[in-house]
Amino acid sequence: MGRQAGCSKGKGGSMHFYKKDSNFYGGHGIVGAQVPLGCGLAFAQKYSKDETVTFALYGDGAANQGQLFEALNISALWDLPAILVCENNHYGMGTAEWRAAKSPAYYKRGDYVPGLKVDGMDAFAVKQACKFAKEHAMKNGPIILEMDTYRYHGHSMSDPGSTYRTRDEISGVRQERDPIERVRKLILSHDLATEKELKDIEKEVRKEVDDAIAQAKESPMPEPSELFTNVYAKGLGVESFGADRKEVRATLP
Repeated sequence: MGRQAGCSKGKGGSMHFYKKDSNFYGGHGIVGAQVPLGCGLAFAQKYSKDETVTFALYGDGAANQGQLFEALNISALWDLPAILVCENNHYGMGTAEWRAAKSPAYYKRGDYVPGLKVDGMDAFAVKQACKFAKEHAMKNGPIILEMDTYRYHGHSMSDPGSTYRTRDEISGVRQERDPIERVRKLILSHDLATEKELKDIEKEVRKEVDDAIAQAKESPMPEPSELFTNVYAKGLGVESFGADRKEVRATLP
């Protein structure tokens, strides 16, 4: 919502979520640019010998980016513990995969890097695939996971989500493959919970979300001066002076 209390202090949107203490390094405003950063984190992990891996996520819309293949190449050369996850919703921002990619089998794109295609609408399949990928990356280097998933709504507020596909297609996927509904049916069929218990959980979650929204709306908008913070490391950078702002003073490391 662009408020002061946000994790990025009101700067940027959903691609700028960031929480370092949880090892979540956020997304990127440039399509696909988070993949090289993720591979850089994997390099740091290997260099530090801390026995961890990095999951670098991108969509099918970013799968043709050149920087992705550059990052994958050096990750394979150096056996970095990087797991590249393609979240394939089949429409990118609004273009069907068959119109954007000659080969939409994204898990095979690695060539010299192995890949797996996973049902991204099955929570248990995703869990097992990630577990396998982590073990592989720790021992052998990078691997690609293509998560076959689906987006019910448009890419953004300006995208109705129904100009490049039919409403019947959307409702069909929701009825047959919805991941939450799948888990709900499993829980009920194995008598792990009752319908009422699940409804109560849903009410609690909705209340938690509503409370978070209300709290966010109470936070003030950022001050205009915030535009100029966090651009350079503190105490460093370039400032302009003079009536015509053409006099420049630089403080560099």
